[in-house]
Amino acid sequence: MRSRSLFILAAAFAAALAAPPAAAQSPRVQPAYAGQASPESFRPQELVDSGHQFFGSASRGLALAVQEAVRRWGEPNGYILGQEASGAFFGGLRYGEGKLFTRNAGERKVFWQGPSIGFDVGGDGARTMMLVYNLPTVNALYRRFVGIDGSAYLIGGFGVTAAKADEMVVVPIRTGVGARLGINMNYLKFTDQPTWNPF
Repeated sequence: MRSRSLFILAAAFAAALAAPPAAAQSPRVQPAYAGQASPESFRPQELVDSGHQFFGSASRGLALAVQEAVRRWGEPNGYILGQEASGAFFGGLRYGEGKLFTRNAGERKVFWQGPSIGFDVGGDGARTMMLVYNLPTVNALYRRFVGIDGSAYLIGGFGVTAAKADEMVVVPIRTGVGARLGINMNYLKFTDQPTWNPF
């Protein structure tokens, strides 16, 4: 029975990945590509300051995480601050909500959800900062970002992952409470309205 459930989840995951993203029109956001600064991008110190206010005392590793992300992908032209909860027993689900910040398109409420599959057991709740790279328009965020996630903590933890969709990259920086161990393949689907449907 467990193998059948895993097969069904894997098939649904593959089908969802194959679905084309919806076309969208929204205010343009000037992208900043790796190694390139832009007036529309956010400087590392701005991100750290905003993150410290949001994460509070749990943000000791935030500056290092931001520095590494900027080293790899450049300065983001958007970021999200929010909260999420997830749980997994080989197959898992994640749900979150927060606010997207951009220079020239303002602030937008966003929601995200998605399934995962892998050798992953446990659950956690997290405050999350997501750095968003190469975002051409606000509505371009409303699609699926595929990534690989690994977790290994008990009681509390701090982690950084990355997920991609074409040229866009989303880098979640999470500090959470719970017990989680494993590695999984997953995607995050961003929406402008809350939904229980992770696919």
